[in-house]
Amino acid sequence: MKIEKIKNRNVMFTTRTTSGWDLNVQLILGDKYNYIIDTGLGSLTVAAIKEYIGHDTKPIIVINTHYHWDHIWGNSSLHDCMIISHKLCREMIEQNWETTFQKYNKYLEGEAEMHLPNLTFEQELYFPEDKIRLIYTPGHTVDSISIIDEVEKVINVGDNIGDSVDEIVPSLYGEKEDYISTLLKYREMDFDTCISGHNIVLDKPVIDRILSIVS
Repeated sequence: MKIEKIKNRNVMFTTRTTSGWDLNVQLILGDKYNYIIDTGLGSLTVAAIKEYIGHDTKPIIVINTHYHWDHIWGNSSLHDCMIISHKLCREMIEQNWETTFQKYNKYLEGEAEMHLPNLTFEQELYFPEDKIRLIYTPGHTVDSISIIDEVEKVINVGDNIGDSVDEIVPSLYGEKEDYISTLLKYREMDFDTCISGHNIVLDKPVIDRILSIVS
């Protein structure tokens, strides 16, 4: 696993799977809470993040950006934490767990069992102590959310950016019009650094590049 410090309190953990694709999980070391964005492929992914956090005893808040299997399999290793997602995400994890686990379990790292988010929202959720904002941003999937660290101006867009620089537009399981609306929303947000589920760290102009392709 590659560990990359993005800014002072933002850290990215990247796993290279046996099939050769990368998966990113983000940690934000806040003043009141530590935030883990997505939980990857199972207990081993989570163990590496816990080891990095070390003896920091601040409560952990877990955030699922969307329901896809490669972003949620570590949830059960954080079962004693607050786990947040969009309302639709919780429903879709429950509906799709068995099918996707059977289909993709060759990617499992460690252990996993279904553990659903225990706090959901519909439009926006804010943690003022750490200036962390969760926003509903449908596109890649209908339940997709994004997380912005307003202190360091870092946004995590989940899979709303494609898997590589060459394939910058993601697969869309939602409506194209919703995705364009989300891109326009990103354009108005105050950030300079962009983390996504599978790509390298990018800067804000990538949003205009994607817009020019899809609109």
